Amino acid sequence: MSETTQTVTHWIDGAATSGASTRTADVFDPATGQVARQVVLAEPADVDAAVASAKAAFPGWRDTSLAKRTQVLFAFRELLNARAPELAAIITAEHGKVLSDAAGEVARGQEVVEFACGIPHLVKGMFTENASTAVDVHSVRQPLGVTAVISPFNFPAMVPMWFFPVAIAAGNAVVLKPSEKDPSAALFIARLWKEAGLPDGVFTVLQGDKVAVDGLLDHPDVASVSFVGSTPIARYVYERGTANGKRVQALGGAKNHMVVLPDADLDAAADAAVNAGFGSAGERCMAISALVAVGGIADELVAKIADRAGKIRTGDGRRSCDMGPLVTKVHRDKVASYIDVAAADGADVVVDGRTVTPDADGGADNQGFFLGPTLLDRVPTTSRAYTEEIFGPVLSVLRADSYTDAVELVNANPYGNGVAIFTNDGGAARRFANEVSVGMIGINVPVPVPMAYYSFGGWKNSLFGDTHAHGVEGVHFFTRGKVVTTRWADPSATQASAGIDLGFPTNA
Repeated sequence: MSETTQTVTHWIDGAATSGASTRTADVFDPATGQVARQVVLAEPADVDAAVASAKAAFPGWRDTSLAKRTQVLFAFRELLNARAPELAAIITAEHGKVLSDAAGEVARGQEVVEFACGIPHLVKGMFTENASTAVDVHSVRQPLGVTAVISPFNFPAMVPMWFFPVAIAAGNAVVLKPSEKDPSAALFIARLWKEAGLPDGVFTVLQGDKVAVDGLLDHPDVASVSFVGSTPIARYVYERGTANGKRVQALGGAKNHMVVLPDADLDAAADAAVNAGFGSAGERCMAISALVAVGGIADELVAKIADRAGKIRTGDGRRSCDMGPLVTKVHRDKVASYIDVAAADGADVVVDGRTVTPDADGGADNQGFFLGPTLLDRVPTTSRAYTEEIFGPVLSVLRADSYTDAVELVNANPYGNGVAIFTNDGGAARRFANEVSVGMIGINVPVPVPMAYYSFGGWKNSLFGDTHAHGVEGVHFFTRGKVVTTRWADPSATQASAGIDLGFPTNA
């Protein structure tokens, strides 16, 4: 079936299928609040069918030459470039983010595809001639087999593309389990892969909920799992997957800070805080959710942010609005509840997004899952509005007396995904990058998402496992090293037997 019909299906063996699924879930249009379609939810038999298809396809794809694999990657890249607007529209219709943001998501995912096009260089091994007398040694990196990707709702195209281009380029077969909240982008991508010439079974889409997740974590034929989502679920995926002998990279939640020093350009800092705090309605793992104002600049900075936040047009992401709705009503209500929590804990509600009126000219009405930009000041560090990941358009301001206090605040937080500092002092910026315990750091860059040839991932409770996404770390995650030691007889010489020697081999 097409992703534009009423039922969103799996993609197994190169075709759409409902398989054994008897359960479905609603997929909403977040801007209207209406059910737009249904998505099938996998049963255990569907998990088995998806993995079996991938397992059957793996040997042929593994043995396909690097030259042919890269041809398919390049073809996929060209198709994705040509049809990026269609994919962005699918994302906006189900997630709610504005079209420009959805287009940016596709573009950042495409960067990983382009990185993966260089796979022949990235999987090169090493060779040592005559490591021991007449003995040569060489190393290779080989694919794992069936690799699973479990992706979140907030980036239905980009997050899967952190993983599957590298996995496929390296010779693996991929089973993608997208979020059931916005499942259609995955089917669109599957069709592009088929058009690009990827053999059936190498890229599979398994729709579903916890049944599908647990099925992949437990299946003996799944070699690895790549996950992005909340910290509690990331910990669960890591523990269950590794207990079953799988290689797991599980990227968890975040509480990203933005530290503003007294010497910073406050207008630039205010612009960055608004863009990074309210872009995609705050539904980004790299969103800025905690702003730390250092010294005496807080009042002026808060005023500048409030002024900008008040000018943001909230409405249907398919029209000319600045910020769209949240993905579901349940999530919208959960995010809004943190405003009450913060106020009860003593924070000042400077801008209250619960009072937002959706932009009627933008095609929106009050039935959508809207919450406007929200600015909280003087948030206590003990409040759940600070200690928990809100994942919505809520920006909390904390005040620190000094640079040292700000760094201690950041480092005391259990998350360590991303952080930014705004300053004109190069020495302070360099010291901050060295001292802060966070995986991705921005210096006058509010959302420091690395390029595809660097790794993406955090520290502490933002990552379970020791391997980040994409970059060289991604290549190593989706391959295993093998070392081959070789001795060949010299046909021009008389070979004398070394005789029997039960001692441990030594090099000579």
